Amino acid sequence: MSDEKKTSLESIGEFKLIDELTKDFKTHHSSTIYGVGDDAAVIQRDENTVSLVATDALLEGIHFNLMYTPLMHLGYKAVMVNLSDIYAMNGTAEQITVTIAASSRFPKEALEELYKGIKKACDIYEVDLIGGDTTSSVSGLMISVTAIGTAKKEDVVYRNTAKENELIVVTGDLGAAYMGLQILEREKSVYKANPNIQPDLDGYDYLLERQLKPEARKDVVKFLKELDVKPTSMIDVSDGLASELFHLCKQSNVGAQIYDEKLPIDTAVSTTAIDFEISPTTCVLNGGEDYELLFSIKQEDFDKIKGNPHMTVIGHFTAKDSGLYLIDKQGAAIELKAQGWNHFNEGKNA
Repeated sequence: MSDEKKTSLESIGEFKLIDELTKDFKTHHSSTIYGVGDDAAVIQRDENTVSLVATDALLEGIHFNLMYTPLMHLGYKAVMVNLSDIYAMNGTAEQITVTIAASSRFPKEALEELYKGIKKACDIYEVDLIGGDTTSSVSGLMISVTAIGTAKKEDVVYRNTAKENELIVVTGDLGAAYMGLQILEREKSVYKANPNIQPDLDGYDYLLERQLKPEARKDVVKFLKELDVKPTSMIDVSDGLASELFHLCKQSNVGAQIYDEKLPIDTAVSTTAIDFEISPTTCVLNGGEDYELLFSIKQEDFDKIKGNPHMTVIGHFTAKDSGLYLIDKQGAAIELKAQGWNHFNEGKNA
C-alpha cells in the first residue's frame, strides 16, 4: 500500500466495506443467480430448484464473551445465526459446515461442549453437519458456520423487491437479546469489582435466553406457506430493526414509515430497559441479535396474517424520496438512523 490517506474500517462500516471490496467481481457461471448482497447466495440446482448458501463467523471478544457465554450455548447460537439467513430467503436449511480456530488454552473437553450445542441445533432444526475444518489460533476462539439450504426458485424472497405501499411485518418481539446482553455485562462488571458477589440473574430468564440461545424462525417460513402468503421482500433482524429496514429500503429503492405504538416489545424488555434508563424503542431499533424476520407483504394479504400471534404489522413502505421515519406515540415523525451493531467498532461483547 502507498502512503496515501488510509480509510479506517470503523468509519466505512461492514456493508459499505463489502460493497467496496466486491464491486469489481464479475459472475462467471450462469448457475450463480444471486451472489453478494442478500442474506444468502442463490445458486441454480436444477430447472425449478435453487441452493441457498450463507456463512457467518463469531469471534471471541467481538461477538461473544466466554465469561458469561457457556460453550454449549455458543455452539447452538452459531448455528442459529446462519440458519436464520436461510429462512430469511424463504428457504429450508439442510446442511451446515463448521470451522473452528482455537488456542491452546482450550482442552478437548471444551470443544466437545461447543459441539454438543451444534449437535442440539442440528437435531432440533433437522440439518446435517457435513464437514468443516479445525485449526489453531494464537489467542481466543473463532467459530465459522456455513449453512446450505434449498428452495423452489419461484419461492425465494430477496431484499430488493419491496414496493411502495406494501406493509412491513416483523415476527416475534424485539429488543430482548439486547437487554439480555446489558444484564450480562452489568453482572460482569460487578464480578470484576468484587469476585465474591454472586451474579443476580433472577427474573431475567427470557432476556438471557434470547441473548445466549436464540432461535431461528423456521416456523414462520412454514406458517407463511400455510397461509399462502409470499413476502415481497425479507431480511433477518441481526443488527437492529433500523439497520435492517435501511437495507430493505436501500435495495428496493423505497422509503418507510413505522409506528412506535406497533413495535412488538415484551413486558420484560420494557421494564428492564426502564431500570437501565434505556428507551425500550431504542432497544428495538438499535439492539440487534433478535434473529426475527422482517418482511413486507402486499396489502391484499393483510387479512391472511391479521391476528396471527407470530407476526405484527409495524408500518408500510413509501416513495423513495419520502425517507425513513418512526412515527412516535404523539404522531411526530422522527427520522430513522441505522445505529445497529458495527463489526469494526469497539467489541460488542469484549
